[in-house]
Amino acid sequence: MFDMFKNLGKLREIQSKMQQMQEEMARKQVTADAGAGIVTATVNGRMELVKIRIDKSKIDVNDTEMLEDLITAAVSAAQRKAAEAMQEEMSKMAGDMGLPPGMLPGSGGM
Repeated sequence: MFDMFKNLGKLREIQSKMQQMQEEMARKQVTADAGAGIVTATVNGRMELVKIRIDKSKIDVNDTEMLEDLITAAVSAAQRKAAEAMQEEMSKMAGDMGLPPGMLPGSGGM
């Protein structure tokens, strides 16, 4: 019976630490660009777009299709970088808690 309560306490500790880490990551911002800096996108740890910058000196205002593609590419790259950062943090947290790699959701295993 004692082991069950010990495991329940460990589970609560893990949940609490995961929530704290997710809140911290949500406050962080990740930036990526496309088209050699023509478009720069910034997302937060929740993968939400928070800022987009377009270097007007480098674009052809008549080529909106290219601009649309660059915006999509920059946002995708920023979201990918943010997801990778979240995965790294989850893996680190799992290691710090003595858990095998992949035991926490989003840490690369499950």
